[in-house]
Amino acid sequence: MTSAAAPAPDATAPRAVHPVDQVPPPGRLTVLSIQHVLAFYAGAVIVPLLIASGLGLTPEQTIHLINADLFTCGIATLIQSVGFWKVGVRLPIIQGVTTTAVSPIIAIGLAATGGEGGAEGLPMIYGSIIVAGLFTFLVAPYFARILRFFPPVVIGTVLTTMGITLLGVSAGDITNYAEGVPATRDILYALGTLAVIVLVQRFFRGFLGTIAVLLGLVIGTAVAVLLGDTSFNGVTEASAFGVTTPFYFGIPTFSLTAIISMIIVMLITMVETTGDVFAAGEIVGKRIRPKNISEAIRADGLSTLLGGVLNSFPYTCFAQNIGLVRLTRVKSRWVVAGAGVIMIVLGVLPKAGAVVAAIPSPVLGGASLALFASVALVGIQTLSKVDLTDNRNSVIVGTSLGLAMLVSFKPDIAGVFPSWAQVFVSSGVTVGALTAIVLNILFFHLGRQRGANVATDAAGRRIGIEDVNAMDRDEFVGTFGTLFNGATWPLERAWEARPFTDAPALRAAIEDAVLTAEREEQDALVRAYPDMATLVTADEEHAGSISQDVGSLALDSLAEEDVEALRDLSARYEERFGLPFVAFLGRTDSFRKILEDGVRRLAHSPEHERRVALTEVAEIAGDRFGIMVADANPIGSAWARKFESLQ
Repeated sequence: MTSAAAPAPDATAPRAVHPVDQVPPPGRLTVLSIQHVLAFYAGAVIVPLLIASGLGLTPEQTIHLINADLFTCGIATLIQSVGFWKVGVRLPIIQGVTTTAVSPIIAIGLAATGGEGGAEGLPMIYGSIIVAGLFTFLVAPYFARILRFFPPVVIGTVLTTMGITLLGVSAGDITNYAEGVPATRDILYALGTLAVIVLVQRFFRGFLGTIAVLLGLVIGTAVAVLLGDTSFNGVTEASAFGVTTPFYFGIPTFSLTAIISMIIVMLITMVETTGDVFAAGEIVGKRIRPKNISEAIRADGLSTLLGGVLNSFPYTCFAQNIGLVRLTRVKSRWVVAGAGVIMIVLGVLPKAGAVVAAIPSPVLGGASLALFASVALVGIQTLSKVDLTDNRNSVIVGTSLGLAMLVSFKPDIAGVFPSWAQVFVSSGVTVGALTAIVLNILFFHLGRQRGANVATDAAGRRIGIEDVNAMDRDEFVGTFGTLFNGATWPLERAWEARPFTDAPALRAAIEDAVLTAEREEQDALVRAYPDMATLVTADEEHAGSISQDVGSLALDSLAEEDVEALRDLSARYEERFGLPFVAFLGRTDSFRKILEDGVRRLAHSPEHERRVALTEVAEIAGDRFGIMVADANPIGSAWARKFESLQ
């Protein structure tokens, strides 16, 4: 009996719309868009508030900055999420003013006015923003080529410096409130706001957890109103409708030092945007390619240029809204576009800006304290991925932080420099960023580099990263050929990513080569590995010939029923996915865990499991690479193992 042939697919049938491009019904779209605005709002308005506070702007000028920011945020979000031509990544990403720019902007404004502050410094700020936005737009297609100058050691140093130095802005807001309000009450407002934020994050999950800062600002301001320490009189005095006009604060002026300072901000922002776009793509299930990164960075550049024209500031992707997409599982970019429209509407309502401007500065200081501390924490987390046992990295971090703190703790030191250089040396963030960038180039990109050994050659000589960078393709493949079971193409493609700054960068290049290859190559790579049943049941001689995986011989004394269970699992896995059941055996893996993970992986979709299997292969290669580095650095590895044993 023969089965009927499956019907051929209808070529005229409409293709399924990806969740990113689906448009929810109007009611649901509106509610979801408002949710994004709420999650975004505090982060959006706090930057113009902090800048206004740092420059000593009047309430009316502050209201205008807030409305200009909201209006331009909406436009920027539409540019990024809807997109046109080669601008905008077309993912559910909200654009907001980057906190990276706060300290340099205040420094530029103060330098332009001789330290007095006021709106007179804004034209120079906007001139630097316009040029930096244009630079970002033009450099977007080539950004991958300069990305190597911004490794984690630079980004982590800049973010840590930024978070720490900005805490001074928070301290100023907390202690410099209106006359007649006791200093003790200032501290209580700040601590109360911070306590609300912490408690919301501790006891609430989901959407409420994402708006902790907003709730802190609302509750803190409400208490201040009840105690008579603030009022909303400015709301009644504000106009009902108003549109920000280009160059409201005057025709932009241009300073080379200010422009360079803002370009550094945008370079850091480009790195952040790259990470955010990859995160968003992973959440919504869209593969991110180099052209997508270029589209996203172009959107940043165009939005920043508009910000300089429309009295706002530099723009980047807002990570908290990407987290909200993960939380709600609503992947439609049109929901985010709806949020952009709402922000444009809020931006033409000066009364909305007046409400924000009424927030007491101690409340704002308590909220910004939490925000800036989290920026420093992200920097520390980034630095945790850096090999600080490499003296070059430790010098970069230590020197950059030291100089940044010197300027932050003693700002008067800028006075000993010529006026043209004071923009650079009046901001701890700028000093720290420039120092980190220059030292990274000095240590890792100029001359012959020296660092930890990464391998040994055929003669047993230890090979440093400078030796690896000098290898031709064949020598490179020969040196690292044992990382994969017979496959050489991942190594050939990793070789093309030279020069490598250190061993972690080399490992990352090898792993990226695996995870970005074509489907056929990836499947062939997985098939080059034995399934777990074959590996575990092989005798010592046979196991050594089919795998170098650490721990592959550590699963002895298995009961017959355990072996049968693993054979059955491997057979079922092969039948379902057409691939061998490959798993990385860590030093602490148990047979039971291998079995449990295998059963769990059987429930994956084929596409999901392909990614998991590739990740396992990359983990195996990474472990072999780690052993190779350890063998090349026996003394350092012995010390590392000693400290691990003490934990």
